Amino acid sequence: MKITNSYSFRGELSVPGDKSISHRGIMFGAISNGLTEITNFLQGADCRSTISCFQKLGISMESQGTCVLVHGKGLHGLQAPAQILDVGNSGTTMRLISGILAGQPFESILDGDASIRKRPMKRIFTPLSQMGADFQCWEPAVFPASKKPAASGCAPFTIKGGKLTGIHYTSPVASAQVKSAVLLAGLYAQGETSVTEPILSRDHTERMLAGFGAEITSISTTASVKPEPALEGQQIHVPGDISSAAYFIALGLITPHSEILIQNVGVNPTRNGILKAALAMGGNLTLHNERTVSGEPVADILVKSSSLHSATIDGSLIPALIDEIPVLAVMAAFADGTTVIGDAQELKVKESDRIAVVTENLTAMGASVTPTQDGMIIEGGKPLHGALIRTHQDHRIAMAFTIAGLNATGETTLDDRNCTVISYPSFYEDLLALTR
Repeated sequence: MKITNSYSFRGELSVPGDKSISHRGIMFGAISNGLTEITNFLQGADCRSTISCFQKLGISMESQGTCVLVHGKGLHGLQAPAQILDVGNSGTTMRLISGILAGQPFESILDGDASIRKRPMKRIFTPLSQMGADFQCWEPAVFPASKKPAASGCAPFTIKGGKLTGIHYTSPVASAQVKSAVLLAGLYAQGETSVTEPILSRDHTERMLAGFGAEITSISTTASVKPEPALEGQQIHVPGDISSAAYFIALGLITPHSEILIQNVGVNPTRNGILKAALAMGGNLTLHNERTVSGEPVADILVKSSSLHSATIDGSLIPALIDEIPVLAVMAAFADGTTVIGDAQELKVKESDRIAVVTENLTAMGASVTPTQDGMIIEGGKPLHGALIRTHQDHRIAMAFTIAGLNATGETTLDDRNCTVISYPSFYEDLLALTR
């Protein structure tokens, strides 16, 4: 795909439903009693993987457009899968479903694509094993034709559930996926289960589980859940995904003569780091029509062209914008001064090593970027030029560097635009609609 500079972007749009909340709606609906209706569901590849896995576990679903009906069978209604549970590219699916499967009286095999087979799963194996689940990794080169045991700590792996014991787990990383896996296993455990994080990660699991009827509490960076709740099906309206909105926030800020209104966006305080970072960099950004929908804070975001300056982005802000760092780095390249991004070593174990890949591509476009162990240093203000962008099949890299290409001189070429279907299938159509 070839991208050239555009003069301005103006108009209104609504981004697709939040990916994290869409995943959880399917999962929690499946283990609840009765019908769960999810509207504005994200029909991206990752969320469809979650649907597929739960269908293999015996859950009936109906899908029409962005509405999904989940016919839940209760906490103990899942059936042993006859097939491998293939999560595709979705780390959220793999880690969260493992928490649920840890409490089932049967064995399951989880696998995914080449990228997911490289992502670390020991971070969930450790606490779930302490609770009583058993894991076995297999050598991917010969799987599934044969099962050769491996010590990789990655997929493919078998999980054998059973009787669990509640624990208080102190997580070494601030990860909503780790926290959620442990809390979901805690629904099936004997005694209360708690997770303490170094920094509070996104709290969609705590909010939504409480809405379904779980006894769950959050105090500072510790979340706790009591076992065997009577979960009941709910009506869930999924807000727009702030991670998807981030590309249009960046676009509106760095493109001259632009003004974009992004409607119905989730602005959960554990997710709104991109808004805080944009304001810290001098961005002209305001929230309108703030409200609460299905337990989540929602607002319309108005973004106008701005003269950005550098900032230091680190510490407690990082978990609230970890998925937005690629596009934040693009913003930094167009800002005056030197921006420092730190405490973001988690970027190395995403769909790609995003520290290395962002550095590689911004450098190719003429930016001055120095990678560090936990982030990068970006000297902004240098005009960018077109280049070949290697996405490494990472959807967030593809979209971030589309925004960069629209503000660079010459022609920018993406080696893969199709990976955007993972989280934002209509990205390029929505972008085109704002072109002026």
